[in-house]
Amino acid sequence: MTRGFLAQNPSILWFIGLLGLFTLGVTVLSEAYGTAVLSTSFVKTLGKTLCLCLVAIAMDVVWGYCGILSLGHFAFFGIGGYAIGMWLMYARTEAIVTENLAAAVIPPTEAEVSDAIASQIFGVVGASEFPAIWAFAHSLPLQLAMVVLVPGLLALVFGWLAFRSRVTGVYLSILTQAMTLALSLYLFQNDSGLRGNNGLSGLQNIPGFEATPQSQISIAFFWASALALALGYVLFAWVVSGKMGSVIRAIRDDEARVRFLGYHVESYKLFVFTLTAVVSGIAGALYYPQAGIINPAEIAPIASIYLAVWVAIGGRGRLYGAVLGTVFVTLLSSWFTGGGAPDIDLGIYTIQWTDWWLVLLGLSFVAVTLFAPQGLGGLVDKLVRKS
Repeated sequence: MTRGFLAQNPSILWFIGLLGLFTLGVTVLSEAYGTAVLSTSFVKTLGKTLCLCLVAIAMDVVWGYCGILSLGHFAFFGIGGYAIGMWLMYARTEAIVTENLAAAVIPPTEAEVSDAIASQIFGVVGASEFPAIWAFAHSLPLQLAMVVLVPGLLALVFGWLAFRSRVTGVYLSILTQAMTLALSLYLFQNDSGLRGNNGLSGLQNIPGFEATPQSQISIAFFWASALALALGYVLFAWVVSGKMGSVIRAIRDDEARVRFLGYHVESYKLFVFTLTAVVSGIAGALYYPQAGIINPAEIAPIASIYLAVWVAIGGRGRLYGAVLGTVFVTLLSSWFTGGGAPDIDLGIYTIQWTDWWLVLLGLSFVAVTLFAPQGLGGLVDKLVRKS
C-alpha cells in the first residue's frame, strides 16, 4: 500500500528530501548554531514563507483539485494566529504582572492579578475586563485546541450552508469573500475582544523562554514550520490520491455528472473545505509568533486573493506548484518591497519598486494566466519529461 501511494506521488520523496536539505542548510548558516551567514530576521522570513507554503497547498487542494475558488482561507489562517496569540499575550503579561506585584506588602489575590492582566492587555482600547472569548487564554493546551476547532467549525458551518444550497462558481467565491470581509470588519472594532486595530503584539516573546536568544527561537519555529509543511504535503498527497482524489477531481471537472453517478458531492466538498481550513489555522499558529504581531488587516480579503495568485503562478493541481509559486512571489516581494531592488531612473520618472511591486505582481498573474496556465509547476513537469 505504501509503495502504491509513493508510486502515485513520486514528488513526495523529492519534496521531503529537498525540504530536509534546505532546513539543515539554513540551520548551519544561521546565527544560532552555525556561521551566522543568515540573519535572525531572514531566518524568520524563511520560516514564515514555509507557513505560507502550507496554507498555499491547502488552497491548491480546495481550488486546484476540488474546483472551489475560496477567497476566505486566509481568514482561517488568521484565526489560528489569533488563537495562539491570545495565549502568548496572556502568559507573557501574567509573568510581568506577577513579578511587579510580588514586591507588594500584601500578596495580591487571584482576582487582583487577573484584573491587572486584563488592564495591561485591554487598556489600549479603554477596557479592563477579559471578554468571554478569552476564557481559555490561560491554558496553552486549550488554545492549541482552538487553533484547530475554531477554523474547523467555522468552515464546517459555512460549507454546510453553502454546499447544501448548491452554491457554486463565482457565487461561492463571493460568499467566501463576504465571510472574510465580515470577520475582518468585526475584528477592527475595539469591542471585538481582540484589541481592534491594535491586534495582538509581542508574540515573538515566548513565555518561559525569555532568556533564550531570538536566534535560537527563530530556528525552533523554522524547524516546526518545516515539519508542518512536510506533514501537510504528505497528508494532502494522500487526500488527492486513489479513489478519493479521483472523485475530487471529477467534482472539479463535472460536478453534475459526479452527482448523477451517485456520489454525495456535498460531503466530499465539505470534507475538503473543512480539512484545508484546519490546516490553514495550524499554519497561522506557526506564522504569527515568527511575525510578532497580528491585526485584522491580516484577515482582509486581499490576503486571500494573494493566496490565489500564488497558487495560480505556481500551477493549480500540483502540490509542489503551490509551494513554488508561494516561495517565488513572497521572497521576490520581500526583495522588491524591502529595498533590495534598485530604483530605475528613467530621467523624467523614477521607478520605485516599493510602489510598483503590486503592479508587477498583477502583470505576472495576467501573463501566467494567458501564456503559461500550468504555472511554474508546468515548467517543472516539462523539464522532468525531457530529462
